[in-house]
Amino acid sequence: MERQKRALAVHDISCVGRCSLTVALPIISAAGVDTSILPTAVLSTHTGGFTGYTYRDLTEDILPIADHWQTLGLHFDAIYTGYLGSFQQVQLVMELFNRFKKADTLALVDPAMADNGVLYGGFAPEFPAEMKKLCAKADIIVPNITESVLMLGEEYKDGPYTQAYIEGLLGRLQEIGAQEIVLTGVHFDDKQLGAACLNKDGKISYAFQDRIAGYFHGSGDVFASALLGALLRDKSLEEAMAIAVDYTQRSVALTADAGQEARYGVCFERALPFLLERLG
Repeated sequence: MERQKRALAVHDISCVGRCSLTVALPIISAAGVDTSILPTAVLSTHTGGFTGYTYRDLTEDILPIADHWQTLGLHFDAIYTGYLGSFQQVQLVMELFNRFKKADTLALVDPAMADNGVLYGGFAPEFPAEMKKLCAKADIIVPNITESVLMLGEEYKDGPYTQAYIEGLLGRLQEIGAQEIVLTGVHFDDKQLGAACLNKDGKISYAFQDRIAGYFHGSGDVFASALLGALLRDKSLEEAMAIAVDYTQRSVALTADAGQEARYGVCFERALPFLLERLG
């Protein structure tokens, strides 16, 4: 039997409201990957649609954890980062890359900081420039349209988009430094929604599914986690993107069918059998 791969997921823990580590850990684990975690903060709920939530910053724990891991000689096949709450945490993740990113380690950065044309609350206008530095050290980045234009210093445009605009955006994102780009929130009409990718050979591919009305918290984390799980199962970037689009749409559809309140996240658990079937 082949060696089991190990991934490191660096995200916050929102105890209620499926996102970040409560999404990444089960999805990547279901793909058959030993999933280690490094929590950057603990919140009673995520911050979208909830008020009065608690927040405990774990920034001071990151380096001591890394120090201990180095004594164990740990090797990670992938390092996956999502929401980072401060400039200092971005710097610390770059230090994690320096310590643990080897030639055969896949670094995937989801620059989770903005959507619908605006930064998430609490981020300074200078934050995208800092996140851009981390993206430059990644192998794959998974931004949405808003995050892309903020890092590039461009003006946000509402969709639907043209193919020329999306492909130009992919090319400019690749110039940041990551060899491969997966861009989410891509749509050319109001009927379908999906993603586009640019691989290291310069090939551009698309994956779409029927759009489901509404805003579903945590769906970006579901997508990126499924993408990484598929990549670690040796799927190509194009295959992994298509699997992630289909799985995310299935999870959102199950949530809508159940009439579940969207701020609690999507029913990714019920769609896991579909993901495992696609992963083969």
